[in-house]
Amino acid sequence: MLAMQQSNSSGISASLPLSNHTTMAQDPKVEAVVAKNTTRPTSNPTAAGLSMTLGIFFNVVALIILIKAYNRFRRRSKATFLLFASSLVATDLAGHVIPGAMVLSRYSASTETAAGQPSSFQDNSTDEDASCLFLGGCMVFFGLCPLFMGCAMAAERCMGITRPLLHARLVTTARTKMALILIWLLALCVALLPFIRLGDYTSQYPGTWCFIRVMEGTEATDLSFMILFSGLAVSSLALAFVFNTISGITLVRARLKRSCSQRYSARSHDTEMVVQLVGIMVTSSICWSPLLVFGLISATRSYTNSPFSDKDTYKRLMVTGVRMATCNQILDPWVYILLRRAILRKIYRITKKQASFKGSTLRRWDLSSFQNSEKNNVILKSLK
Repeated sequence: MLAMQQSNSSGISASLPLSNHTTMAQDPKVEAVVAKNTTRPTSNPTAAGLSMTLGIFFNVVALIILIKAYNRFRRRSKATFLLFASSLVATDLAGHVIPGAMVLSRYSASTETAAGQPSSFQDNSTDEDASCLFLGGCMVFFGLCPLFMGCAMAAERCMGITRPLLHARLVTTARTKMALILIWLLALCVALLPFIRLGDYTSQYPGTWCFIRVMEGTEATDLSFMILFSGLAVSSLALAFVFNTISGITLVRARLKRSCSQRYSARSHDTEMVVQLVGIMVTSSICWSPLLVFGLISATRSYTNSPFSDKDTYKRLMVTGVRMATCNQILDPWVYILLRRAILRKIYRITKKQASFKGSTLRRWDLSSFQNSEKNNVILKSLK
């Protein structure tokens, strides 16, 4: 997915006196100009293109690091985790390229329409075109896949830490690949529900992205679809939290009771992976919560015909939510890159050196001040 840009356009008629507006409404040409300026938001694709470029670059860098690490740890317990992580980054990369290209094309269509050129781009239409349906499906698919994978990675690590013998017997590379295929298929089945009339995808404000119908004309199937999407996403985050908590408690207990350096070395790998999983879980929770909450509230109010206090505010909140959800795909690779054991060791050494330097400086200051005070006492005694 790609960060969507919020429109800053405003209607011309809103800034005109009532008498002028009445006169303009009688003139078909002026009315057409007003309609064109009020219904078509203007968009700037620069920030969207920059977000897409950065996301692709970060995911490619993380994917290269993961592939190298997977080749190095292929026969160890960390190989399964690295296979999951590589698939997560590859999915995020595809989530930037495919929907990103669609969004940029819709930006281009919006610009052409604003310039007076004909375009097949439709905004807030009940009969959406195929590109909008495809983009909406991509938003749901590439949104659910990382959350499902984060949950699966947390479950795998929890089993590896709490039941290592069972993990060694059950978890294999072939079964891991099968689990990844099932995750992709599950997300794909959810994304394809609107194609069998269980929900609908529609163009969202400001008309450059598509998602589940949550603002206008929401039906029971749309609300059910939004509840299903939000429920699956929240359940994945909640399960990941439970598994990571269990893994963290087990590692803390093992560290307190460790007796040999070899066992500690094995646990250090587990600690590194759990720290990365916690980072992925926290990032996903922060990035996805706004879109899930705002979308569910908007769909519920629209279905029950509850009056919106400010519909424009809800639309802008949805844009903010999808922007933050997009940041998840940009931050996921950085979570792995920055929370690797080598990086954490360097940070720890730098921090330790600075702390020891400050401590030694304070000790020198205390010693020098003590020596000076002793010298002053000797001088005073000699003068007396």
